[in-house]
Parts: sequence; structure tokens; C-alpha cells
Amino acid sequence: MPHIAVVGSGPSGVYTAQGLVGQGRVPDVRVDVLDRLPCPYGLVRYGVAPDHEKIKSLQNNLRAVLEDERVRFLGGVEIGPALPPAKLLELYDAVVYCVGAAADRRLGVPGEDLPGSWSATDFVAWYSAHPDAIESGFVRGVRTAVAIGVGNVSVDVTRMLARGVPELLPTDMPRAALDTLAASEVRDVHMVGRRGPSQARFTTKELRELGGLPDTEVLVDERELALDPLYADPSALPAAQRRNVEVLRGWAAEPPRGARRRIHLRFYLRPAELLAGDDGRVAGVRFERTRPDGHGGATGTGLFEEIGAELVLRSVGYRGVPMEGLPFDESSGTVPHEAGRVLRDARVAPGEYVAGWIKRGPTGVIGTNRPCAKETVASLLDDAPALVRGGGATRDPLSGLIAAGARPVQWDGWRAIERAEAELGRGLGRGSVKIPDWEGLLGAARGS
Repeated sequence: MPHIAVVGSGPSGVYTAQGLVGQGRVPDVRVDVLDRLPCPYGLVRYGVAPDHEKIKSLQNNLRAVLEDERVRFLGGVEIGPALPPAKLLELYDAVVYCVGAAADRRLGVPGEDLPGSWSATDFVAWYSAHPDAIESGFVRGVRTAVAIGVGNVSVDVTRMLARGVPELLPTDMPRAALDTLAASEVRDVHMVGRRGPSQARFTTKELRELGGLPDTEVLVDERELALDPLYADPSALPAAQRRNVEVLRGWAAEPPRGARRRIHLRFYLRPAELLAGDDGRVAGVRFERTRPDGHGGATGTGLFEEIGAELVLRSVGYRGVPMEGLPFDESSGTVPHEAGRVLRDARVAPGEYVAGWIKRGPTGVIGTNRPCAKETVASLLDDAPALVRGGGATRDPLSGLIAAGARPVQWDGWRAIERAEAELGRGLGRGSVKIPDWEGLLGAARGS
């Protein structure tokens, strides 16, 4: 019976496990889904904004896979010096790495590392209770924030900065983050893109949500929109971008209402420098005005504009992180592969596979991981006759993981975390509230 490890319990990992146990070509496949964290679901738990209940409900679909009797969740298992890829391959017939893209792309401008300048991922991890999150307070003393980037993550952080406590109270946001946002004095949020509205990466649904926030108005300068050659006649655009332009056009036509909070959507501005105040913290961003270059990009004009801000969130994309013991392509931020088969020195590495962002780069939406996983599973199944080793497959790899120093959190441990979070929420008069730290998570899991 082939025993396969899937490293990563986010959507790509769970879809890979689902494909492996749901196929009929190789009978009796067993799958261990390993994760460094004691909690499953990856970015669905720690990357989806807490007020997006519909997307977060995808956890129910992922849960059904992880509760399959042929699948075993093993959290708290880190691939590293004590358990390198070579050792993992000794324990399993095959290993599929679904480890995502954990790093943020940098702006590469002066002042990027000033206090008060953060990646959007840092901010998301904080309000999503990731146990590795930095407790910085983020919005304390902030009245104006700048979010650099015009994708869905930038829309998410902009919306969370403008949200009121009544809308956040029913969510699973951790108590410290909720209390900090409740005391927030943020009044202006500028979301800024270096190109035009027709190239923006946010979805129309996410964009429209900005216009529905209580006591908040969205301000758009039609002169900036008009710099986009496709703004006047968006009929040549794909439907999604055309709808975005229509939403922006509607906001640009509305006069200011004098709402308590304002979201400014800006285009054709490229960050040139983050500016420091007298206290050494970020005090604003100096942008260069850009213009379309005729090839879908933008070029600088030599004209500059400054936007004052006490908080800057950078959201210009993700990048894969090399894992010791696996090959890595620095230029693409991915593991070299051929239809999901890991390549070492341009040769297929038997038994090693990739799926998700570490395979294809940080592109697509959650559903994009399904066909990506399907391709990798097909490659693995084609290779299965040469991979399965009778001797190794008769031993439970769990003993080898423990011998390497791992203390796996199994499904009962995860369910204990869920119960502890529900109890925490009841004590606060809320629904389930996330436990934000390693000690609390592992304490709840071990208590099972």
C-alpha cells in the first residue's frame, strides 16, 4: 500500500490529498498531510480576512478531505535540519511539497525598512492570529495609512483599516487585534497602484465591498483614471477588468460626502522613497507619477508627489522561499519541475513532487490549485509502480517522524484547539475566537 506525504495543509495540499485518495488507478493509497503549524487549512485560516465568512467556509470542504479515513493530518511537523527532504523520502514512498510562497516581494526603495513600514502579510498575520505574527499594534497613533498595491490583499488590508468594531465583533479575530483596531484613529487610507485601473488585480466583488463600509466613502480622481488608454472605452477589456473600471467610474462621479473615514484609490503612482519623520518612523511616501508605456506597463515621468502617512503596508506580491534539501529557482521563486515532478540538475528526482504556488508561482485564486494538484497527482500515479517499496510501506512513518524529534499534532489535537477557541469566544461574549500564540495552541492540542 503506497504511503505518501503531502507537505502543507492549505488548499493545494488538501486538493492533492483528495486527488490521491479519490483516484482509482492505484488502490489503497494512504496520505499523511504534514504541516509546520498545529492547525490545518493554510491561508484559508491565516490569509483570508476574518470578515470574509463565505470564503472561510471553504474550511468545511477541506475538513471533509482531512477526515477521510485514508488521510491523516500531522501538524507541528517542520521540514528542516532534523527532518530534511532526504529523510522524509526514506519514510514515505513519495513526497509532494505544497508549501506555498511565504515571502513578500520588496519595493527596493530607500526607507522601506523604517519603523511603521510593514508588508501587508505582517498585518494580515497579526489580525488573523498567526502564531508567528509580530505584536506591534500597527495602527496605534496612526491617522493616515498607505497601502501600496492594487490586488485583493491590498483591498483586504484597506478594508480592515476602515472597518468598525460592530462589523468585526462577530468574527474570529483575536482579542488583542480587535481591541487595537477598536481604538484606531485611522481616518484616511490611500491604496496606490503604479499602473492604471485596467491592470489592477483586485476582483470586482472585493472592490465593491469598499463602497459598502459604514461611515466610509471611496474617493477616486477621474483624471487619474483617464490616464489609462482603455478607460474611455473599456469594451476591449476582459469582463472582470471592465467591471472594475465601471465601479471606479461610478465612484469618480460621486461628490464627497464628508464621511468619517475616507478611502482614496490612486493610480499611476510608483513608490520612489519612504520618508522618515523627526522620530525616525515612517512619515510618508514619495511617489513618482507614471504614464502608460504602450505595452501594458508604466514608465516614470520625473514628476513626484508625497503622501503623508504613519503606516505603510506593502502588497506587491509573494515569493517562494527555498527549502534546504530541495532545488530552487531564484529567478521564479519556485522549485524546478516537470508536470509536478521535481527536477534536480534538470533530471527528474524520483518520488519528489510539487503543487501549488511553490510549483507555479503565486498566481491564481484558491480554485486554481485544483487543476494544479490534479496534474501533479497524475504524474505521481504514472510513476507509482516504480515508487512503491514493499519493505518501507509496511512501517508507519509516524514512528520515524517521532524519532526525528517531531511531536505531531493529530486530528484529535486540532479538534481540541477548535473547542478551546470556541470556549475562548464564549468567555468574551463572541463566537469562536482564534488562539494567537504557539503556547496556547500547543497547550490546547496536548490537552486532548
